[in-house]
Amino acid sequence: MLFGQGSKTTIGLDIGASSVKCVKLERRSGSFALLAMEIRDLPPEAIVSDEIKDRDTIIFNIQSVMDACDPRAKDVVVSVSGHGVITDKITIDRKTGPEAEQAILFEAEQRAPYDIDDVSMDYHIISNDEVNGKMDVLLVAARKDFLKSYLDLVTDANLRPVIVDTDAFAVLNAYELNYDIHPERITALVNIGYDNTNVVFIKDGLFHSTRDVAAGGRMIFDTIQKEFRLNQELTMKAIKGEMEASIDQDMLKATIVSSAEELISGLEVAFSYFRSLAKVEKIDWVVLSGGGALMPYLPEFLQSKLNIPIEIANPLRNIEYDPDLFASVQPERIAPLLAVPIGLAARKVQ
Repeated sequence: MLFGQGSKTTIGLDIGASSVKCVKLERRSGSFALLAMEIRDLPPEAIVSDEIKDRDTIIFNIQSVMDACDPRAKDVVVSVSGHGVITDKITIDRKTGPEAEQAILFEAEQRAPYDIDDVSMDYHIISNDEVNGKMDVLLVAARKDFLKSYLDLVTDANLRPVIVDTDAFAVLNAYELNYDIHPERITALVNIGYDNTNVVFIKDGLFHSTRDVAAGGRMIFDTIQKEFRLNQELTMKAIKGEMEASIDQDMLKATIVSSAEELISGLEVAFSYFRSLAKVEKIDWVVLSGGGALMPYLPEFLQSKLNIPIEIANPLRNIEYDPDLFASVQPERIAPLLAVPIGLAARKVQ
């Protein structure tokens, strides 16, 4: 939505707290084709609460996924998420050109919790109301030190970050690419990461707002590891549903349910805030992506607690690919993990 015509292939690089993911897409006459993808798990202590703890390991894994996707590529689209990123939607008097930018920057200064000189900011005009002379503007700001810490990982891996997005808007982009948005259905896109969960709300067929929940899969991982006395590799297999024959499933379900309470509480607060802000009674639909979408028993538990129908996202729904090329990976099986990198790789790069 922000960029013009450019390269036919784009690489989305998603540096998460539990894994590094890379997706290479090609534009083909109005559609996309998946040319390459790779995922590398990170040790749980590599990134903790958005703070980079093990730079060398992360850079090594970035280089590994890039070697698998396209060893000659340098340009990547990346994203950030977490406490260092702020999004806000404002409504101001309708203006154009320099007047609009001046008014938007003034509003941003009033709302930013940080000194305006300490953040990198961008904005996008969502809609214009010509009748009432108003326009809705989306503000996105990232603390410069937070942003630099992530971009340094990319540049130190000998790559060029040509676009910096946010996880939430990458998920929205992937959704818009693969689904028809129902104009009368209020939808929440919930992307459950390791430390953070991004929520995007869609109302009247349009983006409405985002909320971040400071909870994700880490607490579930830690609890499973402790309860079953597993090493990190086996715990990762357990939360991916790959240990059915090895551990008691009733105990696993009880462990996941008990350790997801903080996530549930955070989502309930986010949903309540949205209903109040949007002046609506209910959310009609939840589309679940991220690692949490693949955890055994978690989607069903979320649906029962939130009392909202849940669909597991498939960001490959409208994307072509050769199954033989990915026979060892089975992209459809892990598709919910790919929402962010696919949303990034679908950006148009000038």
